[in-house]
Amino acid sequence: MPSGADGTQVGDDVFQLPSFSTDTVGDFRVKGNVAKVHGAAIADLHAASATRTADVPGGDQDLVAMYVVRRGAWTLGGLPGCSDRIVPAGQFLVRHVGRLTAFETSANLTAKFLVLPPGELKPLLGNLVVTGPTDSAEMRLLTALTDMIHTTVADLAPAGVAAAQNTLVELAKAVVKGRFDDVEPRLAPALAQAAKDLADRLLADPELSPALLARELNVSVRTLHRAFAATGEQVTTYIRHRRLHEARLTLDAPSGRLSISELAAHWQFADGSHFTRAFKKRYGRTPTEYARSAAAASRSADRHRPGRGPAAGG
Repeated sequence: MPSGADGTQVGDDVFQLPSFSTDTVGDFRVKGNVAKVHGAAIADLHAASATRTADVPGGDQDLVAMYVVRRGAWTLGGLPGCSDRIVPAGQFLVRHVGRLTAFETSANLTAKFLVLPPGELKPLLGNLVVTGPTDSAEMRLLTALTDMIHTTVADLAPAGVAAAQNTLVELAKAVVKGRFDDVEPRLAPALAQAAKDLADRLLADPELSPALLARELNVSVRTLHRAFAATGEQVTTYIRHRRLHEARLTLDAPSGRLSISELAAHWQFADGSHFTRAFKKRYGRTPTEYARSAAAASRSADRHRPGRGPAAGG
């Protein structure tokens, strides 16, 4: 992310950030990943040191700014007639501004910063400042989308970039309203990804199911299934494959392996036989056969490591 004492610009359309304070810019250490998405920009920021800025001198900019703080705190300069606002860890803030104001960040800040075109958001926001938790259903979807954009935007054609911006704005509207249009087809990829992210964190939970995911993401089960279908998957298939993958990693471990029945119970399969059938269908071998092969490969690797075997003894 280009920065300096005279300000910061993101993308071809200039979003000018406040100037960094001369007494702190020398110690300003930040890592960032910035994606330009048509008329929007997304920045993932990790700041090691506390930072202060001064206001942008002159120049009006009509934009919507969103701050999503995972760790640390971000203090935003007040708009005319308003006091400063602190966005603590686990919270987001979104507001319409004529220009970006001065801000301060704590050390060890981890946050997302989004600059969005005002067209559809400005009428919703007016002079309001909308805040809420970063783990809300709408924010989970927005976060999943921004992560997807970071990994794909460089390969998108102009039409794809425009579509990504439209979906970004649609989800930002959902964050502002506290709900989203669950029949909007553009949201399906973000909804499926948010569900996958949540499922990955709950793989060992016996309650994990399409119903639980739908409830946590504030959608109907039918909407969740429709979103997965749009990506060519089924919810239950994704969960089963991820559990089998984690079980396979356990079988790869050189020591401390669980028994087949213990693995089946840990990854929520009905019993050892059910787990064995599912594993063989997925990987072409039973768990016992896979573990035996993994152990043999590990022994072979040990024998061929430098310093091992007869050659090492002179």
